[in-house]
This record gives sequence, C-alpha cells and structure tokens, in this order.
Amino acid sequence: MATEETRMPKPPHIHARRTLNETGVFHIEEIDLEFSNGQQRTYQRVVGSEEGAVLIVPLLDDDTLLLIREYAAGVNRYELAFPKGHIEPGEDAITAAKREMQEEIGYSAHHLELLSSVSVAPGYIYHTTHIVLAKALYPQRLEGDEPEPIEVIPWKLDQFDQLLAQDDFTEARSQLALFLAREKLHRETG
Repeated sequence: MATEETRMPKPPHIHARRTLNETGVFHIEEIDLEFSNGQQRTYQRVVGSEEGAVLIVPLLDDDTLLLIREYAAGVNRYELAFPKGHIEPGEDAITAAKREMQEEIGYSAHHLELLSSVSVAPGYIYHTTHIVLAKALYPQRLEGDEPEPIEVIPWKLDQFDQLLAQDDFTEARSQLALFLAREKLHRETG
C-alpha cells in the first residue's frame, strides 16, 4: 500500500517541445521542463510511435520456440531474436503480433496473450514494446518488408541456458521475453 512518502511525485510541467532532428526512423525532441520544486531543465529524448511495437514468443509446440536470425544494423551483425515489429495505426498489440508472425516466420496463432509491456532506456527513449506469447500455431504467410528472407530457427525450450549463452542472442527484450514465457508456461504446467 502506498504511503505519503512512497507516492509518485507529480510529473514536471512541460513549457516547450522542439524537434531537433527527424530522420524518418528517429525523431529527436528537446523538452523544457519545470519540476515541482521550481528547478528547470532541458531534456532530450528519442520519440517513438504512440502505438509502440510487439515482440512475439511463438511456441511451435509445447517444447519448441521459434526464433529468427536477421541483420541488426545497430550492432552490424546478424542477431538471433524473437519476431518483432511496429504496431500499425489502428492495430492493437495482438493484431500486430499476428501480422508480424505471418510476415516474419510464416505462421499465425489461434492463441495470443499479452505477457507484459516494457520500455528500454526510458530516460532517453519514448517507446513501448508489448511482449506476446503465441500458441496453437498454424502455417499462414504474409508478404513482409524485409530486404532478404529471415531465417527461422526452432529452439527447444529445455535448452534455455544454451540459448542465453549464444553470442548472437543479446537483445534485452528477447531475453526478457524468454524469461517471461518460461515463467508463464511453468505456472500453467506446474
């Protein structure tokens, strides 16, 4: 239960916002803030879309995850991760997850469940990723916008530790999704 000391402070008042740069991928904004104690500061942040993104943990069967390996420009190498993508305007997280699965791994799912919604570097980036567990998969492909075919890699869930030890499985969101999915599945079977 929250007490007076543990209640969240009132967010600072925003006096002004300015776009510093718009690249088509990144929108960098500067914000003039005034905190409740009168202190004023200017912060910068990367602004994502209101809709955010989805990251999907697809279960081919009770024991098999589906991962993808695709080029990641930020680290300039191919990375092993879960399928993911942005949420289009008008979509919710579940609809976007279903579409992204079809585009990236050639499957859809009868059962999709939101596990969590997370941020990465919230001090600098306004972006939310919705982590979705997908079960009861069936083949269904949609054309995606990737420049090359994405490699789909089945991975046994009982090889959890080996996946975490992979040099190319470094994305924090995918690692978190793996833990959340494993915990959810253990509760269901437990």
